[in-house]
Amino acid sequence: MGLEALVDLVGEAGTAVAGGLLIGALFGAAAQRSRFCLRSAVIEFASGELGPKLAVWLLAFGVALAGTQLLVAAGALDLAQARQVAARSSLSGAILGGLLVGVGMVLARGCPGRLLVLSATGVSQQRLTLYTLFPATLVALLVAWLSLGLAPKGVAEVGRIFNQQDALTEFDTLMPGRFQTMKNGTRVTYTQELSADRGELSNIFISEKRLSNAGEERGITVLVADRGRQEIQPDGSRYLILQDGYRYDGTPGEADYRAIRYDTYGVLLPRPQISSELSEREAIPTRELLGSDDPRLQTELQWRLSIPLLVFVVTLLAVPLAKVNPRQGRFLKLLPAILLYMTYLGVLIAVRGALDKGRIPQAVGLWWVHGVFLLIGLGMLYWESFVLALARRRAMREVRHAQA
Repeated sequence: MGLEALVDLVGEAGTAVAGGLLIGALFGAAAQRSRFCLRSAVIEFASGELGPKLAVWLLAFGVALAGTQLLVAAGALDLAQARQVAARSSLSGAILGGLLVGVGMVLARGCPGRLLVLSATGVSQQRLTLYTLFPATLVALLVAWLSLGLAPKGVAEVGRIFNQQDALTEFDTLMPGRFQTMKNGTRVTYTQELSADRGELSNIFISEKRLSNAGEERGITVLVADRGRQEIQPDGSRYLILQDGYRYDGTPGEADYRAIRYDTYGVLLPRPQISSELSEREAIPTRELLGSDDPRLQTELQWRLSIPLLVFVVTLLAVPLAKVNPRQGRFLKLLPAILLYMTYLGVLIAVRGALDKGRIPQAVGLWWVHGVFLLIGLGMLYWESFVLALARRRAMREVRHAQA
């Protein structure tokens, strides 16, 4: 059964689920047999040795890279449609999520009882938090640089690139010897030869759908010509001047085609939509957001400042979540940690949307969300000490009652 038959049988969603389960099962079996572990590979690399863990990781990376390139070469995979490439993702969010998991991996080192042993030897969670805050501060500085400086420049550069692409005409993207779809898929253009200055063409073929005002197809027009050239009028209008050719008008499936021979025929080319302004607020430099009275710009400033704050709150959450009971397994708190992090980000995004709509005062802003999760982190960090203090007080009370 081919892939198309499977899609017809169970649908695209079912095929995606089946494919994900199959790939996950294969990866799980291979990871279990090869003892694949990214943390162990990083430790071997940091120690300057090429051990089996690093070799397995490099082998997996090489197979994934070679397999992807083979699929692209075979035409079975279009990377432009991949979610990881097509969608604009947040580098800061990836760093924060990696920090949450990384802190737990480093503190536990794959052993569920490590933090219990450290606590028994006098290393409290509070001291571990202080130790962890130093590298977290470095990460916060990196995230602040990305959020406040580099990210707006990147968004602005991407916007300029898109504007430049929008300014391209059909001649700027035309390739000789290749059929190209243009004008939102309603026109197909072909030229056998194209001069270096892109002004002269030869052996031209143009097929264009005729659409009504309602967008309904009313037939096609086919133009063929021995040669052509591009002319730019003083008002900036561009024309494709075709010479020695034919024009055919008709409707596919019907015999009422009309053929016209011409010596010279002009085709008006659409003007490019050029925009030199960048309307996205993510592209505005941070210094321009400071002191702005625009509520949307104030929300953007608060969002950029929130990203570095996330680092410290996430670090505070990660330390107590890394401690588990050995009888409960090392992955007991992994899912709660992921859910807590996703809830944190989700609430921030929702509050950001409410700020844009004016439902929440700018003075309150996003800060209360950080305050709530900071209290959650402090509660988790000092909960064990609080319980022990209550137990100690209860025991002392019982001893006093017994002596009395």
